[in-house]
Amino acid sequence: MLKVLSASYLQGRLQNLSAKLPANFSYGEPKTPLLRVLGSLRSSNSRYPNLCKRVFFCSDSGDGSNPVVEAEAKPAETEAAAESAEEVDSKASSAIVPTNPRPEDYLTVLALPLPHRPLFPGFYMPIYVKDPKLLAALVESRKRQAPYAGAFLLKDEPGSDPSQASGSETEKNIYDLKGKELFNRLHEVGTLAQITSIQGDQVVLIGHRRLRITEMVEEDPLTVKVDHLKDKAYNKDDDVIKATSFEVIATLRDVLKTSSLWRDHVQTYTQHIGDFNFPRLADFGAAISGANKLQCQQVLEELDVYNRLKLTLELVKKEMEISKIQESIAKAIEEKISGEQRRYLLNEQLKAIKKELGLETDDKTALSAKFRERLEPNKERCPPHVLQVIEEELTKLQLLEASSSEFNVTRNYLDWLTALPWGNYSDENFDVHRAQEILDEDHYGLNDVKERILEFIAVGKLRGISQGKIICLSGPPGVGKTSIGRSVARALNRKFYRFSVGGLADVAEIKGHRRTYIGAMPGKMVQCLKNVGTANPLVLIDEIDKLGRGHAGDPASALLELLDPEQNANFLDHYLDVPIDVSKVLFICTANVVEMIPNPLLDRMEIITIAGYITDEKMHIARDYLEKATREACGIKPEQVEVTDAALLALIENYCREAGVRNLQKHIEKIYRKIALQLVRKGETNEPSQVVVPSEAKEKSAEGLIEAVVLEEAQVGSEPGEGCNEKPGSEMPTIADQIQTDLLADEKCKDDQTVDAEENIGTEKGQENEASKAFDKVLIDASNISDFVGKPVFHAERIYDQTPVGVVMGLAWTAMGGSTLYIETTLVEQGEGKGELNVTGQLGDVMKESAQIAHTVARAILVEKEPDNPFFANSKLHLHVPAGATPKDGPSAGCTMITSMLSLAMKKPVKEDLAMTGEVTLTGRILPIGGVKEKTIAARRSNVKTIIFPSANRRDFDELSANVKEGLEVHFVDDYSQIFNLAIGGDQEAGK
Repeated sequence: MLKVLSASYLQGRLQNLSAKLPANFSYGEPKTPLLRVLGSLRSSNSRYPNLCKRVFFCSDSGDGSNPVVEAEAKPAETEAAAESAEEVDSKASSAIVPTNPRPEDYLTVLALPLPHRPLFPGFYMPIYVKDPKLLAALVESRKRQAPYAGAFLLKDEPGSDPSQASGSETEKNIYDLKGKELFNRLHEVGTLAQITSIQGDQVVLIGHRRLRITEMVEEDPLTVKVDHLKDKAYNKDDDVIKATSFEVIATLRDVLKTSSLWRDHVQTYTQHIGDFNFPRLADFGAAISGANKLQCQQVLEELDVYNRLKLTLELVKKEMEISKIQESIAKAIEEKISGEQRRYLLNEQLKAIKKELGLETDDKTALSAKFRERLEPNKERCPPHVLQVIEEELTKLQLLEASSSEFNVTRNYLDWLTALPWGNYSDENFDVHRAQEILDEDHYGLNDVKERILEFIAVGKLRGISQGKIICLSGPPGVGKTSIGRSVARALNRKFYRFSVGGLADVAEIKGHRRTYIGAMPGKMVQCLKNVGTANPLVLIDEIDKLGRGHAGDPASALLELLDPEQNANFLDHYLDVPIDVSKVLFICTANVVEMIPNPLLDRMEIITIAGYITDEKMHIARDYLEKATREACGIKPEQVEVTDAALLALIENYCREAGVRNLQKHIEKIYRKIALQLVRKGETNEPSQVVVPSEAKEKSAEGLIEAVVLEEAQVGSEPGEGCNEKPGSEMPTIADQIQTDLLADEKCKDDQTVDAEENIGTEKGQENEASKAFDKVLIDASNISDFVGKPVFHAERIYDQTPVGVVMGLAWTAMGGSTLYIETTLVEQGEGKGELNVTGQLGDVMKESAQIAHTVARAILVEKEPDNPFFANSKLHLHVPAGATPKDGPSAGCTMITSMLSLAMKKPVKEDLAMTGEVTLTGRILPIGGVKEKTIAARRSNVKTIIFPSANRRDFDELSANVKEGLEVHFVDDYSQIFNLAIGGDQEAGK
């Protein structure tokens, strides 16, 4: 099928082609990358016009018997010029050129690894050569008029999945392979490739014929010996081969209809190879298919033409199926897009028609009308600068397209601007007495907070206008800091809004996001104003001492503007970007530890400390608030259960000793749940139950008694009583016959039946009494409280009824309230010059320093009181503060430690029921301490009668309620000598 064209035929074809082309004809830009390469290869010949009529064809890829046919169209006199141009062409041109010797004469070639696909005869393939030695060898062989190399497909790495490796990783692996390792990775069958051009590290190859590697000649660069393979002989007239080839052609024709790239392949292939024959048809089909490299390599290695055609037919059939799937996907997407476009067009036409008829306005007009309508009620009170911004944004909204992203940003911005309650204030309650009733109704105690709120109301009433304030409630957990905020809002008739800032680490939560961000929102303050609908709500900022700090800024610094009375009249949110007046907002913040709040923020707030509840206050709260709410929540009526005061006291002292009442509420709920379970198990409900007693049984006559017996027997089917005339096992007579017979014939039988009736009535009364007992109240007292809440959690803090020598009771403050602790000092050993002090009990650094100070002061006082006593100089002491597992720190135990050491040194116990607290200096001065209320409560809980406080804390003690101070003898001291006289010396009136 290959045509060998004569020189005259070629000359005629070229002349005809030249005559048909216009004078200014240019080839233009080829449509495919392959054609662009070919175009660049042809363009190099245009510099040598004498060579424009020289045409070359590569040798046959099958048997190799046909040499390159050269068509001469030049006269003899220009032959020398053509030969000189041909030398230049061999260096610069990328076209297929004839070589001498012929391709089949090359038995040793350079081996080029191909990572992705094998090279088929007649096809171009550009590759990149990164090995400098190999690239230099290719350039050198091209200069020596031997531009041939062997192209072999690279095998996959053993144990790797070829589908998972990227192209860059594969090429990198190729560059690392050298010598023997590369030789073992190459497939045996490859292609003899002509090097048509080398530009940098890019080498363009065109396949000629099949090769098989026989052995390796040189490792770097890899050079191998090869055998040239020829197709097996076949019968061109074989019907099976023809039919297979026709099917391949038919399938290719169908595929060519769907892909222009394939048509370009066919055109390029026929231009440079010639007409198709059976082997070339198989190679072409396999080369342009999308099969993987192993399937293509299988076609390349197949020398039987018929088998090769069959393999190619499978590949092109698969390609046809892929083309059909591609076409169906494209069709479905196109239908979907066209349907959406059609729907959009119809909607736009519908909007235009409605607009022309005046039936409906467009979206932008409707939005603008909605925003203006929302703003209208507050327009008179809205600040002018805000109205100006709203008008500008409404004008901007009309100019924007509804499909633009800026339209949505502007719409959301207007939505927030018009939703805020500009100048809309709720009517405040200036009735102090009503506010007092509401506060007392919801909370017991908390007099400081209530008094401050009433002051706030009184000032507002005198001024006639509402105002804002920043109050911070500090105290341990569970004392009612958060819950009282809602009560205050109800007392003031203000809207209530709460948000927690515990763990907050983003400034945008307070100040809002910029509008340019996707999903931007205003801060919490703006959200609050929108939700409550008034400009003077009560805002509770919870857990302000637990603010976080992260990469998004410091929220504590952002709160400075919000909580500053001098600045929050013009609070600026990043999202709204217009000043907002929040000066009328009452801010109530809550904190557990005030020291954790940054000082600039703490300076802007008014601190109200809630120390906690004493036992009496907890009793009132439990009885009047917690128990009532829990009983209703459990569905239990007051007449069904009774919790005694002793039970509540035991619950508070032994289970819920913390400062708050949250744990107390949990235990009360636990008690009532168990009571509810008991009632349900007994079958008891809240519906009134009745015990039905037959009225006939109340008759005192003999007939009434017998009728009661008859009714009882009829109900339960019992047998006749003993003493009757009936015999056991005989048939029971009717009830009427029995009555008549017994009354008329046998008086004795009647008396027996009367006795039986009385016994039955007594039984029924017993059942009635048992039923009434089942409905008795469930009684909870101190004796059975452990059955409902388990074993006591706390035990008595008081270890000693009478403290021994060297032991003194101190007072401490904890996050759960106050507690008592003992300071114990004992003698380890005595000896000349062995004075030393060891401390234990998980003491902190401050407390360890207090122990050293106490040791020094005690030594000085002992010298003053007993000059002849060398106790501290010759004694090794051990000071311990139980319990050992509890960490302790603070300076307020100094005076207690001194007293403990002096008690041991002087061998005198301290006064009974005495507790003390105070920081001491080296000169014996007593400094003030904190937590006076908590320590006083702890002393009362341990039945302490006498307390010693520093004189500077007299004001704190005087502020305590009377019930806290009741029954306590308190002494205020300035110097330790006063404590010595009170604790050890016996003078109990000093400093009182």
